[in-house]
This record gives sequence, structure tokens and C-alpha cells, in this order.
Amino acid sequence: VTYRAMEWGNYSMYADFLLLGLFSDNDFPWLLFALILFVFVISIASNTIMIILIHIDSRLHTPMYYLLSQLSLMDILYISTIVPKMLVDQILGQRAISFAGCTAQHFLYLTLAGAEFFLLGLMSYDRYVAICNPLRYPVLMSRKVCMLIVLAAWLGGSIDGFLLTPVTMQFPFCASREINHFFCEVPALLKLSCTDTSTYETAMYVCCIMMLLIPFSVISASYTRILITVYRMSEAEGRRKAVATCSSHMVVVSLFYGAAMYTYVLPHSYHTPEKDKAVSAFYTILTPLLNPLIYSLRNKDVTGALQKALSKCLSSGSVSTF
Repeated sequence: VTYRAMEWGNYSMYADFLLLGLFSDNDFPWLLFALILFVFVISIASNTIMIILIHIDSRLHTPMYYLLSQLSLMDILYISTIVPKMLVDQILGQRAISFAGCTAQHFLYLTLAGAEFFLLGLMSYDRYVAICNPLRYPVLMSRKVCMLIVLAAWLGGSIDGFLLTPVTMQFPFCASREINHFFCEVPALLKLSCTDTSTYETAMYVCCIMMLLIPFSVISASYTRILITVYRMSEAEGRRKAVATCSSHMVVVSLFYGAAMYTYVLPHSYHTPEKDKAVSAFYTILTPLLNPLIYSLRNKDVTGALQKALSKCLSSGSVSTF
């Protein structure tokens, strides 16, 4: 690694970092490369297909699917912030990342993760209105309200990135510069600091609790009302549709929030570098793959739109051959 830095005592500022990777002692690097590449390609393709289907099919021009298209967009950007660097490092056999590159990755990761936290919370409000106040749904979830929800999610994530990134990256880092992780995540970076970061870690802990608590409170309140409404439904078909719609959202929320709570809320005694990397890989690499699959496989509207699009493509292809 080439260090481009100002040397201050026993630490250096603005030098390159060295990412040790997902598995430091991996005996099958090409197998790992192929697996991560496969997940990355499928994630990008499935989320892109979701966005295209929601855009071209008029039946999906509803608030719920508009929010889903934003979730897919966040997942595309989210996984693209981390995985391409991993794949290039695996091919070239180098792990270096510049101070500027690490800062940019850190900022984008925090912004996109925070935006997804808020969006998942606000999506539960959409489900609450659709099930508990269906007659007022066009008013309560108008196009303007949807735009405000999306704007609030992106704004909340951006504030998180703008607040935490400058503080994290201003700490002096020790001369080893080796990040025992596969990307520039906050806890892994703070371990390299030559100064006491306990005050900042406490402030970050409170910030993360708030970021998790606010969306989780909205989700809890929404689904409590939804469960009460579903319990009172007399039609079995109505219950089935409500449960099917909400269960998909709850699966995504449980996976994403559960991993985030482990990383940023549990005490240090529960953490090891191997566990941290495995959990981070789950919500940075696997979650963007699972989100579109969970929503599409359990949603008849999406599968119907996909079948319609495929039939159009096949029919147009058949016609063009004559």
C-alpha cells in the first residue's frame, strides 16, 4: 500500500487504507468471487426488472408500487457502493482503498442504509391506510403524499450520512491502516483510531437508536392497527390478501432491522470481526437480492405484470421473424 499522508507522530492522516476482505483466509477465492458476482448480477437484474415493470404496467401505478420502485432503486445503489470494489480487489489481488474512496463509500453506505430504514417504516403507513382506511386511501396516499414520503426517506438518509461521515473520518488513524472488513463501515474504522472514540460511539449509538426507533415505532403502530382490522374482517379472502401483503413487508423489515440492530445496538462483547463481516454481508449483499424476490414471488400483481411483459416480448419476437 502506498501511503500518501501527513505524518503526525505514530499515525498518519489521509493515507490509503487496506481492506482485509470478507474472508481473510479463504482457500477458494475464485469460488467466492463467482458467488458474489452471481448475487450482484441477480440483484441488479431483479431490482431493475422491478423498476421497469412498475413503470410500464399501468396496474402497478399505485402508491405501494411506487414506494417499491424506490426501494429497488436504493438496493441497486446500495449494493453497487460495496460489491464492485470487492470484485475488483478479488481479481487484481489488491485491497487498497484511498482515503477519499473510503470516505465516499462510507457516506453513500450511511445515506442509502438510512434512507432504506425510513422508507421501510413509511411503507408500513401505506399498508395501514390501504387496509384500515381503504375509502380514504386515494386522499391519504395521494401522489403528493407519496412524493413527500420518498423525499423524507432520502432526506433522512442524507442527514445521517452528512452528520456521521465527517466526524468518523476526522479521527487520526493508526499506522497499520488495515480495516478488518470488506468495506469502510463505521465500527471497523473506529477500531483503527489512535484516540478515544467512546464519546462519539455513544452519540452514534443514540443516533442509531433514534433511526431505528422512529421507523420501528411507525411500523409497530401501523401493524397493530392492521392486525386488529384483519381480525375483524368477515371475509376470508380479504384476510388472506391483507396477510399476504403485510407478511412480505414484515420479512424485509425483520431481516434489515435485525442485522442493523446487531451491528449498531448490541454491546461490543457480542461482536467479533468474523460475525460482524458475516452480518454486514447479509444486509449489504443478500438483502438487495432478497427484497425483489420476496415482493415479486409473493405478489400476484408483480408476477402477472412480468408474465404480460414476457408474453409481449415473445409475441413481438415471433412477429419479427416472419
